[in-house]
Amino acid sequence: MGEIADKIEELKLSALDCRGCGLCETRSNVVFGEGNPETPLVIIGEGPGQNEDATGRPFVGRAGALLDQALLENNLTRKHVYIANVIKCRACITENGRTRNRPPSTSEINLCLPWLEKQLAIIQPLVILCLGAPSAKSIIHKDFKMTQERGKFFESKYVRYAIAALHPAYILRQDGETYELTRRQLVEDIAAARQKVIEAKKEPIQTLF
Repeated sequence: MGEIADKIEELKLSALDCRGCGLCETRSNVVFGEGNPETPLVIIGEGPGQNEDATGRPFVGRAGALLDQALLENNLTRKHVYIANVIKCRACITENGRTRNRPPSTSEINLCLPWLEKQLAIIQPLVILCLGAPSAKSIIHKDFKMTQERGKFFESKYVRYAIAALHPAYILRQDGETYELTRRQLVEDIAAARQKVIEAKKEPIQTLF
């Protein structure tokens, strides 16, 4: 492995033992992230769900399959990008004997965000693609509105170019023409992020960390 991969692996080993918040009590696995740590394009979701918690991998199950297909339609695979989440452990609640996902609290996000910040500091991506508004609110700006700002590029404290796309799980909840439209938008936003990487590689290097 190269130096960047070694640093990511070292950070991952530390994260796997994290006891920083109460989510460690209910998790099955820390979902640290996966992909190419030397990539210029990082994809960030909000947090792991049931499938991710069970496997320790980000974006698996139906949402992961849709993301993989959208990447493939842009001639990309997980080997070309790095995929992570704002929080590393599943936020869930058990009611009437059933466990379901819940949005992470502000304190949980604040306690976990340094892990992502360290990942980004090592990887130094040129472009970040946020999947879903919660991710965009952490990476782009706290008042991000998906309906108005999806597909637009912003400068973030983490990267020169950040863009947000609809979360695959949201797209899967749509039907008919709405599903086709939102799915196409995801493919287009990935294409825009890929094109921005190509453009950014031609620009003078600026270190944000």
